[in-house]
Amino acid sequence: MRLWSRELWRIAWLATLGVLLGWLLDAPGLGLAAGLAACLFYHLRQLLALFQWLTLHPQDEPPSARGMWGELLDRLYRYQKSQRITQSRLRATLARIQESSEAMRDSVVMLDRHGDLEWWNSAATEMLGLQTAHDRGQHITNLLRDPRFISYFNACEYGEPLTLTSPIDESRILQYQITLYGDDERLLMARDITRLHRLEQMRRDFVANVSHELRTPLTVLSGYLETYSDLSDQLPPRLGRGIGQMQEQATRMQNLVNDLLLLSRLEIDQGGKDHQPLDIKSLLESIRRDALALSGQQHNNQTHNVQVIIETEAQLIGSEPEIRSAVSNLVFNAVRYTPVGSQITLRWTTMENGSAYIEVVDNGEGVDPVHIPRLTERFYRVDKGRSTATGGTGLGLAIVKHVLLRHDAQLHITSRPGEGAQFRCVFPATQVIHQ
Repeated sequence: MRLWSRELWRIAWLATLGVLLGWLLDAPGLGLAAGLAACLFYHLRQLLALFQWLTLHPQDEPPSARGMWGELLDRLYRYQKSQRITQSRLRATLARIQESSEAMRDSVVMLDRHGDLEWWNSAATEMLGLQTAHDRGQHITNLLRDPRFISYFNACEYGEPLTLTSPIDESRILQYQITLYGDDERLLMARDITRLHRLEQMRRDFVANVSHELRTPLTVLSGYLETYSDLSDQLPPRLGRGIGQMQEQATRMQNLVNDLLLLSRLEIDQGGKDHQPLDIKSLLESIRRDALALSGQQHNNQTHNVQVIIETEAQLIGSEPEIRSAVSNLVFNAVRYTPVGSQITLRWTTMENGSAYIEVVDNGEGVDPVHIPRLTERFYRVDKGRSTATGGTGLGLAIVKHVLLRHDAQLHITSRPGEGAQFRCVFPATQVIHQ
């Protein structure tokens, strides 16, 4: 404000001087005009100097000036200097980011808000076949044309990665992960998981082959044990007890082998061929009868209270054997791990968004929430001693998870110690036929 006041006083002084000179020449108006013209000329000259400095020599020091123009030029010079320092730092940071990205073995691709290619590292050239000269500015789906990738990209739901073969080498397995940042821009990363995929395939083949090979000797062993069991009254008591125990363990091994074979089939087979509208009411009633039979068998004819609640006439599209297996595992677990007489409820209902769910709820001991994220892992047991005593294989919830994945469904588990457990199989609207 002080500089501005000085500038106003300078203009007033020049105007007054012009008027006085004009008055001496008997032309005060002309003198005033001459004073204001001198002031305007001064400011235009300073403006020209500023323009020439900014356009012709921006790196040099500003031209010398006094008053408000001098302060303005100094401020502009300091601002330019700070901006150059900031830009230099940003360029150095960007160069380090690009250098580190170049050193990565994983592909890194930067996309703008429209999905067009902006920058990528050399690993992306090797894995995805991107070429700098031709592909920059192209939309990513013009180069990665797999329908599954296009659906994944357009869905904008990047919580889980996508596994596909490389577009330039079908023997190479890549895992794609997209991250949103900035103004709807995307960072695409692709990782080579060929070795992990092969190891996983070897594991699946090993489990499937071993389980299949165990099936025949177990069948033979169980057959002989059953024959000896029928003749138990002719055998010594100690031998009879041993045959009974061997028969129980053989049955347990058969159940384990059957579950392993079912899991292997669910992992290998894509599924969907036998999907059809299902009568959920009759299916749940059948599972209820099986659960009561299991309960009576385990608790000397004392059973749980198992009920079925149907709240909608909607039909579920799916595989009847797979859905039966998934829901049966949930209900049988409730029977095994809750005291006799406990309440177990099977519910089929729809939601406002068109989806539907099958729910299994019990009022048993419940599970500590710390265990819930791992319940669907193979052979994971909350209480190993109790699980062994109940005859479970530790594969039931893993089977449930894979069945639901094949139906685009999700398993939601809610439980607390002493408050029972709730297992909800949520099916998307695309799998539900509303009446």
